[in-house]
Amino acid sequence: MAYAAALGDSMPCYMDTMRGVIAHPMLPVCFEWPVQVAMRAQFEKATSLTRDEAMRGVHATHDTVLYRAIRPPERPTTRLTVAGVERRKPGAYMVTRLDTVDEAGKPVCTSWYGAIYRGVEVIGSDAPAKIAPAPTQPIIEEGEPLSECQVDVPAGMAHIYTECARVFNPIHTDAAVAHAAGLPEIILHGTATLAMAVSRIIESEAGKDPARVERVAGRFGAMVTMPSTLTVRMLAREGAVVFFEVLSREGRLAIRDGMVVLRA
Repeated sequence: MAYAAALGDSMPCYMDTMRGVIAHPMLPVCFEWPVQVAMRAQFEKATSLTRDEAMRGVHATHDTVLYRAIRPPERPTTRLTVAGVERRKPGAYMVTRLDTVDEAGKPVCTSWYGAIYRGVEVIGSDAPAKIAPAPTQPIIEEGEPLSECQVDVPAGMAHIYTECARVFNPIHTDAAVAHAAGLPEIILHGTATLAMAVSRIIESEAGKDPARVERVAGRFGAMVTMPSTLTVRMLAREGAVVFFEVLSREGRLAIRDGMVVLRA
């Protein structure tokens, strides 16, 4: 409920405990993040990655497959695997795979996080990750999107999202840390931007039923500062696949190659 509230999404299916609640499709980031933090702590002890270099990591790509809807009460277990490391122009690109199962050991979701460690070198050969194949991108002619909507990002949203999602990273809440990491100011979490877009797609394309979301993917680009207004643009729909993008207030692509796959 707190996660949905942080997004400004108050649909009854997230809040009405009289009828039983369902989790927002982006909720897995809440139980995946502590595993990411634990990985970083291990890296500081076992690799040459310094704490300063680790702070330069930014979320670049995201892809989550939901095998079923998440309905509390549940006690999931998440396991992380480093799926790939390779050189990119801005720095080292690392992909981690997070597999979550329920108490019976049955799969709940799988996520692939891609992070760019800006200015960090890769030692040794590239080892690209094997990522689940995305549906073919449609040929979208320039012009008007199928639909678009405006989403307000209040001044304190990064702090609210941090506490409600339990996703703690000081580049989103501490201006001094953000500046030290080379950012102009604190920025909104990429997963928050993605989740707000998913909320709008559920409302407009999925009959307000979050259980229909099977997969969410996208690439993060322009930083989202606060306060600001985002534009979510639905570019195309091919069968069960909705393709979208999110523009920052400056008109730059905050999310590109966005995709939501829906169950029938």
